[in-house]
Amino acid sequence: MIRVTIKRRPDDQIESFRVKGHALYGDPGKDIVCAGVSAVTVGTVNSVEAVLGIELKANVKHGLLDVRVPGHLDEADLEKVQLLLESMVVMLKSIEQSYGAYIALQDTK
Repeated sequence: MIRVTIKRRPDDQIESFRVKGHALYGDPGKDIVCAGVSAVTVGTVNSVEAVLGIELKANVKHGLLDVRVPGHLDEADLEKVQLLLESMVVMLKSIEQSYGAYIALQDTK
């Protein structure tokens, strides 16, 4: 199972997220749940970097993506990053609704 943890600050802004595990929905290379989650999460990190020019602190290993929002962003940049991250959460919740046996999303403060 893929476990996604969204960690929020007291003001509800996303400070980090972690994606760990494997869906095991299908054979490696043909697992649509894993591919969808990877496309959404890695695509979001890439979008923040390519569109906004902001580098997120990311640790990537086999079966793990651990991402932290830098603490030095001004309010305007932080708002843009948050918009992209909240969009990612919506997409992950959609995947979870359809494939809940293979992905679990935890959104915590």
